[in-house]
Amino acid sequence: MGDRMTELSAETIQQRLAPRAVRYYDRVDSTNDLALDWLRAGAPAGAAVIADEQVKGRGRLGRTWHTPPGVALAVSVVLRPEPAHLPQIMMLGALAICDTVAASGVSNAGIKWPNDVQVNGRKICGVLPEAVWDGDSLLGVALGIGLNVRVNFAGMTLEHTAASLEPVLGRAVNRLEVLAALLERVDFWYARLGSAALFDAWKSRLTMLGQAVTVNDLHGRAEAVAVDGALLVRDSAGGLHRVLAGDVASGT
Repeated sequence: MGDRMTELSAETIQQRLAPRAVRYYDRVDSTNDLALDWLRAGAPAGAAVIADEQVKGRGRLGRTWHTPPGVALAVSVVLRPEPAHLPQIMMLGALAICDTVAASGVSNAGIKWPNDVQVNGRKICGVLPEAVWDGDSLLGVALGIGLNVRVNFAGMTLEHTAASLEPVLGRAVNRLEVLAALLERVDFWYARLGSAALFDAWKSRLTMLGQAVTVNDLHGRAEAVAVDGALLVRDSAGGLHRVLAGDVASGT
């Protein structure tokens, strides 16, 4: 286990990811917090904060979690989009993970609206973009990504709802190589930010369109998604509702 626990280090990351601007930490509260500070200090687009252990990671809807050392990827990437393209940042993050997981050999990865990448219906990652403004001017975004690589969920409350890359693949993977592939896909989609191609790719990977869903006490059918990422749900009376945030569950 020793080599697998230490794939990530300041030296290996600098060598593998050069010339990207990177900062590596053995243990942090939140990579997003550090990336937001770096963003304010002038970090270039593509700069990445990486941690082996994250003790106060943030997720959607105010959730927090702990990423133990040696078992996952915790990374935040500084992006500097146009304000009009902000809705596509969460799409970008989900797509980058979906592509990376698929390239590793997972054949059935999909996106549960809006940005949870799932394998066999179980969540394998988390995505959280956080923007920084100076008055009406957008300074940039920290795109936080957490990817389960070899987390053992046996006996945990998440045992039946969370997945990890190595158990799904049935083989070991190198976190540094997965990280490099993930950042390459972030770069790929960032270069296409604001395009119909990015939106169409995200939409094509959504797993719940056309299905009966429950979201925020609303029951209906997930009919479509809008270009701003909103989920359009048709209720039993025929009304169409725009949902911008919430947890989607199958069934009514």
